[in-house]
Amino acid sequence: MENSAIYVRERGNLRRVSDIVLAQPKPVSSFRRTNPFVLRKENFIFTYNAEGSLRYTTKSLFDITLLFVADNIHHVDSLVGFPDQIGDRLFAAAEENRVFLNADISSKALQLFSDAYGEMVLGSLCLRNRFPLLHERMDEIKTFHSLKCLDLFGCRLGDDHEIFQHLTSSSSLASSLMQLSIGGNRLSDVGLQRFTAPIRMLRKGLDCLQLLDVSYNPISVRALRYITCFPKLENLDVSGTSLKLGTGLKTTIWDLLGLIYSEKSLDSFDHSRCKTEGWAEQVVNQWETNNSQMPKLKKMDESRTSALHFFGRQKFVRDVLNAAPLVCESEEEAQRERLHFFRPAANSHIPEKQTPSTTNQQGKPSWHNLKKRQRQSERCDSSRQSPPTKRLPSSALTAEDLDLLNNY
Repeated sequence: MENSAIYVRERGNLRRVSDIVLAQPKPVSSFRRTNPFVLRKENFIFTYNAEGSLRYTTKSLFDITLLFVADNIHHVDSLVGFPDQIGDRLFAAAEENRVFLNADISSKALQLFSDAYGEMVLGSLCLRNRFPLLHERMDEIKTFHSLKCLDLFGCRLGDDHEIFQHLTSSSSLASSLMQLSIGGNRLSDVGLQRFTAPIRMLRKGLDCLQLLDVSYNPISVRALRYITCFPKLENLDVSGTSLKLGTGLKTTIWDLLGLIYSEKSLDSFDHSRCKTEGWAEQVVNQWETNNSQMPKLKKMDESRTSALHFFGRQKFVRDVLNAAPLVCESEEEAQRERLHFFRPAANSHIPEKQTPSTTNQQGKPSWHNLKKRQRQSERCDSSRQSPPTKRLPSSALTAEDLDLLNNY
């Protein structure tokens, strides 16, 4: 009995003999307390028959138990092994009770479902231009460790956001995440270096990443060598960056990543392809709706004098925060600056303009010319039709990387 859970029912209330306090049932009226024979409405379903008479049917024991567990979901140790159908209905019951809006228990509850059902809870998450939601629900978003697609475009992450460390430290995301969009986040070369440092140094993390969008970030050619740590990268978007389309850029990306330039925009970078999908889709919408209503509640607590002096500026700031970042002036300009690269098929013919040429080496950076001269003798006899292998061991760790490693 020392290691067993003991439950006691007293005066119609079920409690556990321990420090755990179960959720209290809905308050009942004084008439119901004095008359124990009155039916409890929460255990019955009331409908009307064809004649218009009121009728009721009792809820099943399963439904009553399901609601009880949903109210006390934060006391559940694990759902591993429970059927998917049970998990789906339990998640829906918890969502209906707005359990995931409670900041005290939402993270633990979502972690409970994610550990048991993984991708079914949330397999794709789109937070495009919704950075207030990302910052408000960061703890809950970290519990979605089975994502295949994550869109963080326009979330203003900068170079030091904690989401980058989470992406490289989560072992589950390392084997599941296939598409990542971090464009429009003011990410510089230094930020991309810090983001990929754990992957390049520890040789693990985001092993299955196939699509990467770093468009509309102030990155240069120097940042391309940091992307070589993704062994399965097949699509890359560097539109709107400091990179300029030319023979030198095509050759550099081909040498480092084995990718060639696409004359047409790739459908894989279409925003409509990444959507929030899973059981928690409505939960994410509830978070955003709840956050949009919070300023209205705060307004009611402020005085009219403060409103006259402040609300004008507050509305301006809110409109700026909710507005999408301006990344291009026109659709024509956006189409002209598309820099999409993809990995060709093994048996496809590589256009001649994608292969290295000795006539355009003068426009390359000095560090690139040095590497090209060192490999020139090795490539003279090899075919130019096959992608080069990733050169991680020698070029992955630089003096800057070592300094960065010492700061961890």
